[in-house]
Amino acid sequence: MSHIRGRFSKPADKLVARYTASLPFDRRLYRQDIRGSLAHARMLAKQGIITDKEAEAIAAGLLSIQKEIEQGKFPFKAELEDIHMAVESRLIEVAGEAGRKLHTARSRNDQVALDMRLFTREAIGDTVKGLRGLQRALIALAGANKKVVMPGYTHLQVAQPVLLAHHLLAYFEMLQRDIERFHDCLKRVDVMPLGSGALAGVAYDIDREFLAKELGFSRVSRNSLDAVSDRDFLLEYQAAAAIGMMHLSRLAEELVIWSSAEFDFVEIDDAYATGSSIMPQKKNPDVAELARGKTGRVYGHLTALLTTMKGLPLAYNRDMQEDKEGFFDTVDTLLATLEVMAGMVATLKVKAGNTLKAAERGYILATDIADYLVKKGEAFRTAHEIVGRLVSYAAAKGKALSGLDLSEYKKFSPRFAEDVRDITVASSLAVRDVTGGTAPGRVARALAAARRMAAKG
Repeated sequence: MSHIRGRFSKPADKLVARYTASLPFDRRLYRQDIRGSLAHARMLAKQGIITDKEAEAIAAGLLSIQKEIEQGKFPFKAELEDIHMAVESRLIEVAGEAGRKLHTARSRNDQVALDMRLFTREAIGDTVKGLRGLQRALIALAGANKKVVMPGYTHLQVAQPVLLAHHLLAYFEMLQRDIERFHDCLKRVDVMPLGSGALAGVAYDIDREFLAKELGFSRVSRNSLDAVSDRDFLLEYQAAAAIGMMHLSRLAEELVIWSSAEFDFVEIDDAYATGSSIMPQKKNPDVAELARGKTGRVYGHLTALLTTMKGLPLAYNRDMQEDKEGFFDTVDTLLATLEVMAGMVATLKVKAGNTLKAAERGYILATDIADYLVKKGEAFRTAHEIVGRLVSYAAAKGKALSGLDLSEYKKFSPRFAEDVRDITVASSLAVRDVTGGTAPGRVARALAAARRMAAKG
């Protein structure tokens, strides 16, 4: 690790010190580092490894250091390579000889493993809160537009009519699975590694269960080698984050499409759009585009850490310092994207007239007409072929299906009767009265269920 006095006869080269330093980015772990050190000092005193007076001096020093950092008065020194050494060095200055005893029965290997678990635990809480915020924005938009009809698409081609609320609730479901993934990840994060030492455990009578309770962990790690070299929990968060960003990117892509002049389904609020430097008429969906673009960097961080970890022998290796910058950026990017997307969705203006016109265009009711023939006794595959020919005929004539005479319908099947004209966008929605379907009653119940889920926090 660092050139700690004792083993080395000269300090590290300045280039080496600069190359290996992590303080510029791991300084954000100061709260977790101090929290872990406070618990460690209490445990050392409880076990009689240090005196109560020494533990009190350590605690007072650590709390004063935290105050210095938060007030911007902490003397970060470039020669101290990481936040752990920076805090310990300052502790020795403010607490004297007692500060030198804090690192008893501890290594920086289990110390950093602890700090990263504490940080990830907090990050999961913040992430779930952000996901809930976006869910609530989607619910509010769906509730305010619960009767709005739009075309549903497959292959970005008009397919069947759906309610806009049904479409928005699809994203609610995606985000709900993201929440479940992060909650599941928390089970693996919730393991206390302190006491593993550098790799083999420590040669002191420590109380790891006491430390776990003090730090809010449900259990302690079972293998010291694994505890100091495990970064699975970071990979798991990053994998869940990558999936979450994929979901956000899909929503962002739809908002980009829907806000275009060609679709004109929604208008993005001025606060979430930008103009052009040369074209005064432009209103660009830059927030949505950036959400789409930032997804790639989150994917990249996951791939980078997987690549870092794939060839490492047990136990700790300095390569693992590379776990932090990408992870921090993943957390920051995901949280910022969730927040800005929630704001954009909350202020979105839906153009219900345009979505309805789009749903009434073309041959969107073709499947309903095929179903009509099935209910009259036709086999579905035959009905599918009949309606396919009917659509081709109407397209050649430049007519909508609703513009065909009954005599024209009967050219394709004698089963057609006057009631074929009862097939409308509204009837198409109404008949899809199945669990998970787009029928208004089903969507209303789904919306109520989503509200209950989002209220859980």
